[in-house]
This record gives sequence, C-alpha cells and structure tokens, in this order.
Amino acid sequence: MLNFTNPNREAKLSYGSSDYLILAAGSYVLCAVTGKRIPLEELKYWNDDLQEAYADAAASLKRLRETGS
Repeated sequence: MLNFTNPNREAKLSYGSSDYLILAAGSYVLCAVTGKRIPLEELKYWNDDLQEAYADAAASLKRLRETGS
C-alpha cells in the first residue's frame, strides 16, 4: 500500500508509456473523460501523449476516438 500524506488530495502525475511518476503526492487522479476519481492503486489506463488518466477502457477508447491519439 502506498503511503500518502493526505488521502483526499489529487495526485499530480507524469505519465510514461508503461508507468507513471508521482510529481505531487495524493491518493487519486481524475479521469479526463468522466471526471471520476481514480485511486492510484486502481489506475490502469492513461495516455502518455495527452498526459491524461482514464477510469476504464471505455473512457480511454472514447478519448482515442475523439483525438486520434
């Protein structure tokens, strides 16, 4: 389990092709499509080109269709 100073704080991440770097501690990120909170331990979908996180595969596919990236 990850240890964060504030469990109700949004984390700031830098997304890479296969992992991410935590820039500012927090316990969640927001889905770029739905606005839903995604606990970091559940984060599985993101786009490193757009630097966005997605709640699930459907949200990721929706953004792919919108942007082509």
